[in-house]
Amino acid sequence: MTAPPDDRVEYRTCPLCEATCGLEITIRDGAVHRIRGDRDDVFSHGFICPKGSTLKQLEADPDRLRAPQIGTGDGWRDATWEEAFALIAQRLAPIIAEHGGNAVGVYLGNPNVHNLSGILYGKALLRALGTKRVFSAATVDQMPKHLSSGLMFGHPDLIPVPDIDRTAYLLILGADPYESNGSLATAPDWPGRLEKIKARGGRVAVVDPRRSKTAANATEHLAIRPGTDALFLAAIASTLVEEDLIASLPEYCAGFDDAAAALVPFTPERVAATTRIDTNTIRRIARELATAESAAVYGRVGTHTVRFGTVSSWLVDLINALTGNLDRPGGAMFALPAHERPRQARGFTTGRWTSRVRGLPEVRGELPASVMAEEITTPGEGQIKAMVVIAGNPVASTPNADRLDAALDQLEFMVSIDMYRNETSRKADVILPATSPLQRSHYDLAFTQLSVRNVANYSPALFANETGMEEWEILAKLAAIAAGQGPDIDAAVVDDFAFTQYLQSVLADPLSRLHGRDAAEIVAMIGDRRGPERFVDLMLRAGPYGDRFGEDPDGLTLAALEAAPHGIDLGPLQPRLPEALCTPTGTVELAPQPILDDLARLEASIETEPNGGFLLIGRRQLRSNNSWMHNINVLMKGRDRCTLQIHPDDAASLGIEDGGRAEVVSAVGKVVVAAEVTDDIMTGVVSLPHGWGHDRAGMATAVATARPGVNSNILSDENDLDPLSGNATLNAIPVTVTAAG
Repeated sequence: MTAPPDDRVEYRTCPLCEATCGLEITIRDGAVHRIRGDRDDVFSHGFICPKGSTLKQLEADPDRLRAPQIGTGDGWRDATWEEAFALIAQRLAPIIAEHGGNAVGVYLGNPNVHNLSGILYGKALLRALGTKRVFSAATVDQMPKHLSSGLMFGHPDLIPVPDIDRTAYLLILGADPYESNGSLATAPDWPGRLEKIKARGGRVAVVDPRRSKTAANATEHLAIRPGTDALFLAAIASTLVEEDLIASLPEYCAGFDDAAAALVPFTPERVAATTRIDTNTIRRIARELATAESAAVYGRVGTHTVRFGTVSSWLVDLINALTGNLDRPGGAMFALPAHERPRQARGFTTGRWTSRVRGLPEVRGELPASVMAEEITTPGEGQIKAMVVIAGNPVASTPNADRLDAALDQLEFMVSIDMYRNETSRKADVILPATSPLQRSHYDLAFTQLSVRNVANYSPALFANETGMEEWEILAKLAAIAAGQGPDIDAAVVDDFAFTQYLQSVLADPLSRLHGRDAAEIVAMIGDRRGPERFVDLMLRAGPYGDRFGEDPDGLTLAALEAAPHGIDLGPLQPRLPEALCTPTGTVELAPQPILDDLARLEASIETEPNGGFLLIGRRQLRSNNSWMHNINVLMKGRDRCTLQIHPDDAASLGIEDGGRAEVVSAVGKVVVAAEVTDDIMTGVVSLPHGWGHDRAGMATAVATARPGVNSNILSDENDLDPLSGNATLNAIPVTVTAAG
């Protein structure tokens, strides 16, 4: 009789998107046997999307890198870690010595924010390099929200999220959470939560040029001309002022009169023709927001990746404030994560330095990703000579991808930390293999700051690291090389130094809950933890729910999370203003001057028409995660998803049939792609999903390369961006469309 299999069941938080769903993972004979939703998870309650279950396939993917690779000029070869770091020291150190730290550019991809090592030890590398040439996915995605939040609330990460579990009215712009699982508003099962709003008698209104899955399931869908969300929002705010629908503003809100005066030109009558949303509808939406029992406006990627991204982001929170829905249950609220450290009221500034070629301002310590190519190819003082790319694929995800692809060839040296040899890492001289998600521990430092409910989860690594080096060790070694200490230093030495520095900053901070405590006592109580876990334990114990190292015996610790594999529920969001504000005045700044100054540009956009005849927008897809999950066969099965959606009337006028080929041309590029004729999209608008185009020579991603699709960022112009935040314009791109033979 055959003995039953020796199964064990583990629980962890899915690290693939912002939803942070709990997973139940059955392990049999040392490998993943099954993954399903954790029904006892305190936040997700068993919900899981198609991506979460494919961590099994990702773990076993033969294309995933498991050893360092070194480029040989005519191919690649596996190398030892010692060889890889020796070569990095040999090639990178002379560049820094001759040209300074600013000769090294660093690009941080969005998987870093799903990764403890990326967040904690990436900072150590940046400090060691001393470079101001830092770029990230934030400026192709969300920087407008960081900027508007910094100007309004004093800190770029103090971002209000819609309290969707208690709201009676939700207005969604530029987001498709049925497909994306939500973004900058962390919540498992967005679809179920939206359905519950309707079930309790509430309303969900979606503003989108496409009848997305979210729009199709909403109470109301408003089709808007791409790129005009800021005008629509300004008209709502203008109506609130004009019709005296303003709630009683608390004393900690300042600048209402200046904001109201600036909104006067943006009447519904004036913007209706441009937005394609009629006057009566705009006024009705404004009245509904003002009179609902509770309401929240939520704007996401479609409102950020446009020419007026920062203005749109500001208007979202301005409307929430004017309707009395900022920082109240059912409105837009602020999470209180378990690891949050009290922030000093220093305010927020930008432009502390600028890009070398175009003079674009720094925001949140970063320059726009759109300037990378020119900073590499333009000779002169400060030219980027080397790049370090950490969990990023900018050749697939940033504007004018072909120009950046060519620019990377001009670098003297490049290092990538990646799981794959993809569109970007294939340009590197050395690729250092990233740890697979199930071989590293996990705690969400980023997304608990954006959660619609306060929770805490910790997941230990489920398997031994087969690459032989943890990511925190990789980043620590790179930091040592950048600091001139050579390739042979033990990563633990860098870890000790980084942790000691952080601990001393916590103890010296007068706002800290551990201010004045003895460092040796803290170190002794943490014990023998190392790497990210040591930081997390300190953060949790010094956090708002923490045990403060013995002062509150019932308080939170990492050990408590380790003993709670389904997570700990810390309760619904609570009002946090004005205490959480970081502005020097201690008030919500409703009328930041940089944003008011940009309204003239917004007003000038009224009644303008696009060149080229069509406006191109992107779209989210449930089985995609930007460019990262296309090498998983189970996610790539079925019909071609990289298609150009076009309205039947437009297709008929151009002679384009469903499934036929269409040529799309912008100011900077051209693609030929299969057409998908559908009345889910407005006339005059076409849509391509992002994250595709896996057809460049030198990649080692067999599944993705077999069904490459086309890269929509070949069509985006690196010179077209939101001037305040530097965010790329990836939506509302003027294009021409023709039948392609």
